[in-house]
Amino acid sequence: MTRAELPLHRRTITVTAHDEGGGEISVEAELRDERPWEEPPGGVVHRMVLAVRVRLADMVIVAAEAGMKDFPHAECPLIAPVFDGLVGLGVAAGYNRAIQERFRGVSGCTHLYELTRALGPAVVQSAISARNRAGGPSSHDPRSTAWVLNSCHIWAPDGVGLRKIDAGWTPGPGRRPVPGLSHFQRPTDS
Repeated sequence: MTRAELPLHRRTITVTAHDEGGGEISVEAELRDERPWEEPPGGVVHRMVLAVRVRLADMVIVAAEAGMKDFPHAECPLIAPVFDGLVGLGVAAGYNRAIQERFRGVSGCTHLYELTRALGPAVVQSAISARNRAGGPSSHDPRSTAWVLNSCHIWAPDGVGLRKIDAGWTPGPGRRPVPGLSHFQRPTDS
């Protein structure tokens, strides 16, 4: 099988977060669909932006704005105000179900919906970064990681993340990847 010189399609999603002070972060996501083979080269079909402001204390979205910079139909931007409905949603357990109910299918826009899906995990990572950068509390208390529990196999209730904490690892900035569990365990006396 050979590959054509120019791709048929290219989608990029970028997410950028900033500390807004006062215990809030802003997170902006942009989706861009291009047809590199089109004339003029790199024809942009979609360029949508979704920006939210999140209160870190409870991970609740306090402001949201959707925008369309490039779109295929004149009517596309008419749906953007629907995404104000992100305000009040917590970016934690239940977020994916809530966005499906509110914005999926004919209730929203496929591309802005994809951005709402990308925002959830990006907000969580941004919150972790904000806490680490601010020198947030380092704790060996597993309750301090409660908001990441069940987010992946590492943070399963019986997963390696909590076992590393129990063995002495402190979450925060540092070496990546975090060494394996055996690095933190003391040799047992025989």
